[in-house]
Amino acid sequence: MINLRNVRKFYGALEVIKGVDITVEDGEFAVFVGPSGCGKSTLLRMIAGLEGIDEGDLILNGKRINDVPPDKRGIAMVFQSYALYPHMSVAENIGFSLSLKKVPEAEVRRQVEGVAEILQLTDYLDRRPAALSGGQRQRVAIGRAIIKKPALILFDEPLSNLDSALRVQMRAELQRLHRELKATVVYVTHDQVEAMTMADRIVVLNKGVVAQEGAPMALYHEPDNEFVATFIGSPKMNIIPVTATRPAGGKVHLDSPIGLSLDLADANGAVPQGEAKLGIRPEHLKIAAEGQGNFSAEVVIVERLGVETYMTVGSQQQPIVVRAEGDIAVRSGDRVALTADPAACHLFDSAGKVIRPVTA
Repeated sequence: MINLRNVRKFYGALEVIKGVDITVEDGEFAVFVGPSGCGKSTLLRMIAGLEGIDEGDLILNGKRINDVPPDKRGIAMVFQSYALYPHMSVAENIGFSLSLKKVPEAEVRRQVEGVAEILQLTDYLDRRPAALSGGQRQRVAIGRAIIKKPALILFDEPLSNLDSALRVQMRAELQRLHRELKATVVYVTHDQVEAMTMADRIVVLNKGVVAQEGAPMALYHEPDNEFVATFIGSPKMNIIPVTATRPAGGKVHLDSPIGLSLDLADANGAVPQGEAKLGIRPEHLKIAAEGQGNFSAEVVIVERLGVETYMTVGSQQQPIVVRAEGDIAVRSGDRVALTADPAACHLFDSAGKVIRPVTA
């Protein structure tokens, strides 16, 4: 179990980690996600001991380890680059840390073979890294980490150098490995798809602070702010400027310059009148019959993927993405009517903070 308590990091006068509080439970697969420059890799390096902590506490299993050297923390780290020794075989790369500790050669071989079996590398132990694929090299790097039997494994964007098919395969392998090892994992990525598919819990970082943390589907369904709402989910959530007014009957009425007109239930008047932002995910917009729906728009781009179709509608200033199942008979230049699911809509104020209508 690891706790970060009000952790801060400065580079000169620049504060890059701004009072972060995070708890990762024993055996949990936690993913730190966010755009480039948000501080996620810096935070990971602080946990590993590769960066100093200027303020706050880092607690591992109840012990403060701020000043413990990296090699004494019982933590393994897998980097974005494989960093394998090119002149060594796969077996020598995996067992190198044990050889440094003067572990008997027979015991090193036994442990290397055990790790190789877990990672499906048994047939490659005598090869050198140059004779391996990208995915195999990454598994060797993981093997080098887990042979130390660490209390915590840190991954710093380990799949970013792989092609899309290999990334999908390696995501599945990392989840299997986590189940088998029952290890605590902290995984850093900028790819929200990796975060959604692998994590027990996601920590979304933005400009050195935690924007929100929680289970993947909790962040998807109940984002606390516009940043998380648009970062989690693919394609990202549409954000549409609206004006809110309050007719009678416990509802709030939304109007938009694009012609959208929508009523949301708001029993206790939680939504203030005036300018706001409506968030609606592409999968929660449906094509309606002509003359019906909440608004109509011209189709600008159609992307057919077989199992689903993405349409971009509206103007260049306010593009809106619609996700439809299967192949649909729509072409660029057509005008379509669209219906928004009120139960799936999100409202944000001008500062990007969520406004939650009271529906009951």
